[in-house]
Amino acid sequence: MSDIINEAVTQLTAKIGTFDGSVKFIVEGEGAIMVDQAGVRAADEEADCTLTADEDTFRGILSGDVNPTSAFMTGKLKLDGDMGTAMKLGGALS
Repeated sequence: MSDIINEAVTQLTAKIGTFDGSVKFIVEGEGAIMVDQAGVRAADEEADCTLTADEDTFRGILSGDVNPTSAFMTGKLKLDGDMGTAMKLGGALS
């Protein structure tokens, strides 16, 4: 597993813990992270919503330097699935 995935699992666990719903983050070329009722883990499973970004965009979202909505609107963050779940996660990351 890559360093970015390990780091993201740690950061997301501290920020979110568990989440009512399921979201998968795909970091291009690195791997996938699941966030759901069971917590945060490195995994590639079915989810209500899948968010895909490159490493720089993903790191920016985690650090708070990149606004997820702006990243989505400019095509740097791709969304597949339930937009409401993605917005709920965005609120949990703030």
